Amino acid sequence: MSEPNKSAMEQIAFDPTEPKLALAQLPQAPAVFALYGAEAKDEPYIGRTPNLRGRLERLLQPSAKHPRRLQLAGRVRRIAFRRTGSDFESLLAQFSLLEAVYEAKALERMHLRAPAFVRYLGGNPYPRIVVTNKPSQREADWAYGPFASRAAAERFAEEALKLFLLRRCTDDLNPDPNHPGCVYSEMKMCLAPCYKGCTDERYAEEAAGVRDFLATRGESKLVVLRNERDSASARLAFEDAAALHTKVQKVEGVRALAPELVQPLSKLRAMVLQSSAKADEVSVFLFERGSLHGPVGFSTIGMRIQNEQSGSSSLFAQPMALEPVPEIVDSGQWTVISPGSVEPGDSAHARVPRTMLEGRMEAVLAELEKDAGPVSATVRQGHLALLKRWYYRPEVKREGEACFPDSDGRWPIRSLLRSVGRVAAKGLTLAKPQ
Repeated sequence: MSEPNKSAMEQIAFDPTEPKLALAQLPQAPAVFALYGAEAKDEPYIGRTPNLRGRLERLLQPSAKHPRRLQLAGRVRRIAFRRTGSDFESLLAQFSLLEAVYEAKALERMHLRAPAFVRYLGGNPYPRIVVTNKPSQREADWAYGPFASRAAAERFAEEALKLFLLRRCTDDLNPDPNHPGCVYSEMKMCLAPCYKGCTDERYAEEAAGVRDFLATRGESKLVVLRNERDSASARLAFEDAAALHTKVQKVEGVRALAPELVQPLSKLRAMVLQSSAKADEVSVFLFERGSLHGPVGFSTIGMRIQNEQSGSSSLFAQPMALEPVPEIVDSGQWTVISPGSVEPGDSAHARVPRTMLEGRMEAVLAELEKDAGPVSATVRQGHLALLKRWYYRPEVKREGEACFPDSDGRWPIRSLLRSVGRVAAKGLTLAKPQ
């Protein structure tokens, strides 16, 4: 049994005869923690909590009023903890601790289930699609997801197949004119390669259309249909245009079943922005190459953050600056404002130039991508499950924001900065005393 990396963990010795001495050193803040016994072979108690001191007081300070409460004071000799700024960061840190100690059992201990994917079986002579929870890394280009649930993946697959003539049977086909076929071939919903109802070239063309549809979340088919609709409308063939418009709406309905997170597994990249445990920072996480990396802190010093409490779109400056920051005035000149001289709501707003903020974000991205190396299958599966669990929460309960690269694979820096501003504004709102 290995012990987790303690480089980011604070350590406190615990004496069971004087528990208050150690507990007084703990912050009343969200954190992940590990409680270690006297023997190295003892398994640590690992957990996460919104209030570290309160949680450990219940675990390590005996109470006569609650004799049945779990008490670990007699077994614990050391406390390791790490402050976190969000539930997402807590879950990721807890998984990392559990994976270092229990390896593959970390998924079970956190009740994490492998997310569902729609997999295109392109290696089959007559390709088809299936729903799976175990996409092959060798065919990661043909696994599309993750979906919120297996039922969601099955619904998307079923609706997508209604737009094409791909086979639904699971047999390994050996085309024979004497094959009886199936109900889908009778209903003209399949090209029926089983009894040579089409040529191999025609089936391969249809299969390629399905593959492109999955890879682009329907955009490949939408582009064709929209062009045909616009062409029919230009020719004043309004009946044809109306029929094509109905098809466009149907494809858009199928596309809506696959959120933006649904991408080919090999190309799935996302930035997750969360509140940080440190003031004047937003935590940035990167999902790339099948795993999560970070957090790396993005400094919000000098940013203009939207004041959500005012009920307007006005902006106010972050008041805590470590050094003078310039202000852009109407004349185009720079004016230096001393630290602490600007308060939320003042008419003057200290800020740094946008190019400097963009440079900060690019540095954060470079730091995250530098650490995006290969990981074990357990870590890959766990990180994917954590990303899926967070992303598919109801929007009102999902803290933080997700950003995705553009069609050219580049990160939208300005969009990321706007997301940082929204996350920081929410953190300031929650931190402000009522």
